[in-house]
Amino acid sequence: MSNPNLNDTDVDESQSSTLKDYLILFSANIKPVSAILIASLIISIIYAISARDIFKTSTALKITKPGGSILQSPLMPEISDYGNDRFIANEIEILKSNNIRERIAKILLDTLLKSNDPKSFHLLLTDEFGEDSRPKTVPEIAGVLGSAVQIEQKRGLDIIDISVESQAPKEAALIANVYAKEYLTYNLEISRDQLTFVREFLANQRLEKKEQLNDAEEILRSYQERGGIIALDQQAQTLIQQLAQFEAQKNATQIEIEASSEVLKQYRDELSKQDPKLADYLASATSETYIKALQDQIAELQIRRDLALAKTDTKTDFSDQLRDYDNKIKDLKGKLAEKIKVLKAGIFASSPEEVKNLSQKIIEEEIKNGSLKTTLNELNLVVKKYDERFNKLPKTSIELARFERNRESLEKLYTLVEEKYQEAVINEQSQPGNVLIIDDARVPYSPAKPNRALIIIVGLLIGAGLAFAYVFLKNYFDNTVKTPEDLQKRNINVLAWLPRVDELLLKESSKVDFIILNKPDSVTSESFRALRTRIQFSRPDKETLKTIVVTSPAPQEGKTFVTINLAGSFAQANKKVLLVDCDLRKPRVHRVFDIAKEPGLIDYLVGDKTLEEITHTGEMPNLSFISSGTIPPNPAEMLDSRQMDEFLALVRGMYDYIIIDSPPIIAVTDAEILSKKVDGAVLVVSSEITEYQMMERAYQLIKHDNTTLIGTVLNNFDTRSAYGTYYKYKYYYYYASKK
Repeated sequence: MSNPNLNDTDVDESQSSTLKDYLILFSANIKPVSAILIASLIISIIYAISARDIFKTSTALKITKPGGSILQSPLMPEISDYGNDRFIANEIEILKSNNIRERIAKILLDTLLKSNDPKSFHLLLTDEFGEDSRPKTVPEIAGVLGSAVQIEQKRGLDIIDISVESQAPKEAALIANVYAKEYLTYNLEISRDQLTFVREFLANQRLEKKEQLNDAEEILRSYQERGGIIALDQQAQTLIQQLAQFEAQKNATQIEIEASSEVLKQYRDELSKQDPKLADYLASATSETYIKALQDQIAELQIRRDLALAKTDTKTDFSDQLRDYDNKIKDLKGKLAEKIKVLKAGIFASSPEEVKNLSQKIIEEEIKNGSLKTTLNELNLVVKKYDERFNKLPKTSIELARFERNRESLEKLYTLVEEKYQEAVINEQSQPGNVLIIDDARVPYSPAKPNRALIIIVGLLIGAGLAFAYVFLKNYFDNTVKTPEDLQKRNINVLAWLPRVDELLLKESSKVDFIILNKPDSVTSESFRALRTRIQFSRPDKETLKTIVVTSPAPQEGKTFVTINLAGSFAQANKKVLLVDCDLRKPRVHRVFDIAKEPGLIDYLVGDKTLEEITHTGEMPNLSFISSGTIPPNPAEMLDSRQMDEFLALVRGMYDYIIIDSPPIIAVTDAEILSKKVDGAVLVVSSEITEYQMMERAYQLIKHDNTTLIGTVLNNFDTRSAYGTYYKYKYYYYYASKK
């Protein structure tokens, strides 16, 4: 209960909201808060119970950035890490691309169609375990994979984690493993793209040369069967073998040039999309005169070496000559490699990371293509010289020699192409990708979701948040007085607060209002005694406070209830009390005491009745009361009359206290008139009913008339929610003392 001697000082509103205020606010709304929490708990429990189990599994891939030469290595390690992270981020986007998801969707759909256990699937079906479920289409499955598959890089590692969630555990493991394996296949295809092209090109050449060789052998066999020359002398045979060998090398070199040109064209087209100027620069740089001269010298020495090996004079030792050729070729290749190294360094120093690897491939392929063309030119010269010797053979054997030359050349060419093809197959198969599956997805045996305990906890937290929002929004938009502190913050003296009386809400008769008589040992009765005491001690001279008017800002705020019980509390203290009903608009005192409204105060003022005729007594000793009497057409004028002043002066000498019930002060002027004629005024405000503006207006009206405002009474206050501890001890004290 508040201090009646509170000084009229300003209160700092910024410091007025304390933990106690918030606790009081919540306790005052305990029922809706409890309802929200219980509803949230029930909903979360229902959701937790009804939620289906979600199984999660994952597979891990190690992604290695394609290696390059030392010239591509960055100077700072952190730059390398940044580039690596960017590379892995690019790979993750590839994994999330529609092309990859559609490839995986086709494999999953084929697996589903071949499966004899459709209940092991969920994401791939249209009706979630339904009896009429059917497989989804490839675009539908690809769309599902976008949400069901999570792909992310493990922090600080070159490892990508592919996790899948599904209501079917086997399906989750299947999708994760298919995703990893299909991406591995796709990565190998990308890594082996150029090698695959070369292998396929050589495969076509291999078939073509095989057919040409078969045709040449058939022609030679037919010629021999017709009775022509069936054998050549040793010199002609040796010449044909040597010529065929170089022709085969020339044709094989031509095939390699065609394959290299196609690969180089693809490289150039790709680089032109990223940096057209760099593509043109590489083409001119690799055709530099110095590089061309080195290539010519290397090709010439290689041809000389081959010619030396082709000589049939076994008595002559060519080992020193061959060794000299090898040393010179090695030295020239070293110079060429050094020149290429300088060329790469100049390009890589100014090229972004994305084009370095492609630029290196173009340089290497350009050099290879140039060397092949130089070798082809040298071989053309050698073949031309052998042709001159071949055309000098005797006419009788020239036709057979031509057939033998063609067959021998095609046979050697087919052999070379076959070797190149097998080499391309080996290169293709041995070319590793930059993806390694380090952990396969396993079928989970326990669900990863839902975490039912967490769902319930989150539900409670959400409920608490909703309750918090409800309480504060309600408090923010609710402009009514609620607690004694609300009055004290506005520097308004609070005499007492009266607890809410549930019986008044269900009352069938006005007699229930006289609670100090009906329940003298109740907490409410004690509150009225406290109010009585504080009014008595509000003046040093008790004789100056005998007439008290009780009013309120608006109707239905309990002013009559306070007036009657305040008068009764004074009567219980052996004070002679007169209760006067001056509410000439809606009088209620006569109903509480179950008497006739007439005759009453107005009948006395107009001279129709005497004071004794209008004064009544009831069950409570020392308490007399006067009803309103006949309602006049001019209540305000009657209360402001000389007769009213004489009446108050008369009863002032007869009673210790005169308690006057008046109309609401804002509704009519009656209360203002009465407040000027009495010693003090009590303003009644009702918790959660009286608005701040109405209360402040009523307070200012009373103060404006220079009336002595004793203080305010907070009526209908829910003490059990706001001041539960105080209420408990007070209740226990009085009921224990009664027993």
